[in-house]
This record gives sequence, C-alpha cells and structure tokens, in this order.
Amino acid sequence: MKKIFFAFSIIIFQSCQVTETIHLHTDGSGSILLEMLRDEQSYQFIAGENYSKEEEYQDATYIFQDYAKKYRETFAKLTPFEKSVYEKHFPVEVKIKKSSYEKEFRTQISQQFKTISDVADLYKTENYADNIQNNYALSAEEHYYSVAFSFDGTRFHRIVKITDPVELKKQQDELATIKERISKFPLKQSFELRYYFPKPIQSVSNPKASISADKKSLVLTFSLIEAVTNPESTNLEVILQ
Repeated sequence: MKKIFFAFSIIIFQSCQVTETIHLHTDGSGSILLEMLRDEQSYQFIAGENYSKEEEYQDATYIFQDYAKKYRETFAKLTPFEKSVYEKHFPVEVKIKKSSYEKEFRTQISQQFKTISDVADLYKTENYADNIQNNYALSAEEHYYSVAFSFDGTRFHRIVKITDPVELKKQQDELATIKERISKFPLKQSFELRYYFPKPIQSVSNPKASISADKKSLVLTFSLIEAVTNPESTNLEVILQ
C-alpha cells in the first residue's frame, strides 16, 4: 500500500516547491491549481552523483472520473461512503511530467468549481486514483488531516482539520528525523498559497501574508516541512471589503 507519508517523504527529500493557487469570481465560482515542482538545483545536493544517472520519463494527463470508468467493476463494489469520497474527485484533472532528460519533475492537480465547497481534497487525489486502479481499501490510507474551503462572498476560509491525532504524532516524529537529516543542505522547500479575489481584501488572519497593491490578491509562504508537520498552521481567513 502506498502510504501518504511515503509521498510526503519523497516531496521533502526531492526539494519540492508546492503552490496552491485559487481564483475566485464574484458568483463564487472559480478554479484551483495545486502544483508540485522539484527544484533541480536543490535536488542535486541530495542526489549527488546519482543526479546524472536518472532515467525516468512520464508525460500523462488524466481526469479522475476516467479511473472510475476504466475500473468500473472495482468502483461498483465500493461502499456508498467510499463512492461519495471518490465522486467528489471526479472533475479533478491531473497532469504529470517527469523527465530526467529535461530535468523537469512537475505535477499539476486542478479543478474548476461552481462553489468552492465542492473542491476535493486535492492532496489525496493521486492516492485515491491508485486505490481505484489497484483495488486498495480506502481505510488503509494514513492521511491525518483534511483540507477544505468556504466562501460566502465576503469571508473566505481555508479549513485544515486533523483527522487522526495518533497518525499526526507518528508523522511528526518521522518528520523531525528527516528535518535533522536534511538540515545540512541548502534546500528550497516552500509551500505557497496564492489567492485571487473578486473584491479588495479587508483583513487576513495570518499577518505574514503579502497583499497586492490592488488588494485583490495575496501570497503566503510557509516552509514545506513545517506545513506538513503542523498542517493547521496553514488555516486562513480572508475578509473582503
């Protein structure tokens, strides 16, 4: 079973820059893009002489719903709850580019939405696609937090909740070891929120957010490993004028 911590370990060790971009319109519709990009200069410090020996190429695009159609027999056997979890991911599009020749490793997960509460937890999309393809049980996943959003036209919320405190503690211990191991390398590991709103921003709950000159967008940057260690630190409230 591909565990969620394994995915996070790979991200951290490969010096990934993660960006979550949201564009909101006046009627509440919009788009969200989650992009994970390996920083090649940083990754060389970790890979060493193996950096030039990589041989990997993948260039793929898929819609999550296609997995349910392709593996319809597996999907049909799922419980109503499991189906509801996966169905929320149906409109999500995934683009993966991994090229050791071009030295480009990028994953983009996106969704168009009519209301932001419809947005799936994009950080779990690839794991869920693997579940359907390989007939893994949803209960076997080791996710320990969830990410959701709300917007009522004036107030925007990024809502992160811890769903498994025991697993969180386990991962925090593991991440502390990883952090110590990679501390000697000058790595670029960032988690960045980029949000665009239909009206000017009146206030932001996190004082570290950088607001644009027209007050209609913001950028907020975290350390990637700190964001994974303490997911709730990325909660955010934005009040528009």
